[in-house]
Amino acid sequence: MKISIRIALTTAALAAVSYLPAQEVGKALTLDEAIAVTLTDNPAMKAAAYEERAAQQQRRAAIGLRMPQINLTGAYAYLGKDIGFDLNGMKTPVKDLTGKILGSGLISPELIPSIQGLLNPMMNADWFLTIQDQSLGFVGGEVTMPIWLGGKINAANRAARLQERSATEQGNQTRNALISELVERYFGLALATQVVAVREQVVEGVRHHLEDARKLEQNGMIAQSELLYVEFKMAEAERELANARLQRETVSSALSNTLGRENDWQPLTAMFLIGDIEELAYYQDMAEARNPILSQVSLTRQLAQENVRAQRSAFLPQVVAMGGGMFYNYQVAGFVPRWAVGVGVNFKIFDGLNREYKYSAAKQTASRVGALQNKASQDIAVLVEKLYNQMLNYRNQITSIEASLNFAEEYLRMKNAAFKEGMASASDLIDAELNLAGVRAERLQAAYNFDLTLAQLLEAAGISDEFPAYARRMDARVILFDQK
Repeated sequence: MKISIRIALTTAALAAVSYLPAQEVGKALTLDEAIAVTLTDNPAMKAAAYEERAAQQQRRAAIGLRMPQINLTGAYAYLGKDIGFDLNGMKTPVKDLTGKILGSGLISPELIPSIQGLLNPMMNADWFLTIQDQSLGFVGGEVTMPIWLGGKINAANRAARLQERSATEQGNQTRNALISELVERYFGLALATQVVAVREQVVEGVRHHLEDARKLEQNGMIAQSELLYVEFKMAEAERELANARLQRETVSSALSNTLGRENDWQPLTAMFLIGDIEELAYYQDMAEARNPILSQVSLTRQLAQENVRAQRSAFLPQVVAMGGGMFYNYQVAGFVPRWAVGVGVNFKIFDGLNREYKYSAAKQTASRVGALQNKASQDIAVLVEKLYNQMLNYRNQITSIEASLNFAEEYLRMKNAAFKEGMASASDLIDAELNLAGVRAERLQAAYNFDLTLAQLLEAAGISDEFPAYARRMDARVILFDQK
């Protein structure tokens, strides 16, 4: 049974294609193929993918806050002068002291010249003791490791994970919106194609009636005014056909924009009508669980709470382990240590109430987002109910229109028979023809509205990917202008 229905759907789709003139048939594709192309080539999906990858990298960057920070440093300096102790001021006291000792008679006079020979170079030397040369340089490294920052690192990592999930939900929202846009333009092109077929059929029928009217007018069987009326309707039908073809070109360009590929597209999947629809509660439950907007609002609320925790960490002490050493040095004083390790603690006592105000602002933001979350949930529930009721209304419209279609077809048949018997005028027959075309176009429009509203309903419920499955359901009924 399922196979036979699929064969029928394919046959109906191919029949729809056959109504186009040869020059208007472009690249044919099914709805599933159109969705696959859109989700691959549409620039919006590519942008969403870049956003998700950026969020992933931000999450990985946040993990690095827990890791030690290792730096390699090097420096060279030229000081204004050497660093040391200047003892030249002690030369005079020392010189006086040595003179007194040498002149005291305690030392043999023979030794005094030798002693003075030894002391003179010392007394003439520069008594500046250099500790550090004025030119120095070094190469070394340092390591810092956060031990406790008041919970700021944990909050940053949780926030990064939430932002990554938010980017994913943003991608899902873009995906669902694109599927709805594709349905609008894909079936919009299917509708425009069917309307062109309707208008072509009308033009062909009116042209046939015009030929008959001209013959009847030449034979004096109808008044000239009736011929003029048929000619007027012929011009009107040709104008509407031209407008329908222009509309088809416009929608085809819009579809190419959604697909991300330029071509003269031809839909293979026909518009359809579903007999059995799930209850409203099903779509509302799905929206509550899977709607990307609600998910993003929930994640935004969690982000606001993490910001509260991050601001609260400013009131707590921060503890960091650190260490460093020199690998190479140039003329650095030997008493300078070559390595050092330690632990640093920073506890801010007062900062002008900056922390207090930021913490209070973060709490207010969290409360605001919470209120917005409740409103968003209610808005989505109302939207789902509105779309659900609209969808049922369009389905009921099709049922009513099909009753009118039966009447219009029978009325045209009666007028055609009466015209052949000379019991009806050509204008009556044309009016019946146009009435049938109008009912067929109205039925197609209602089917298009049904499919578009279904796509919007699934988007609100967060399950747009399931739209093609609706078209393949057992109770899915193809809607074409010449089929019931």
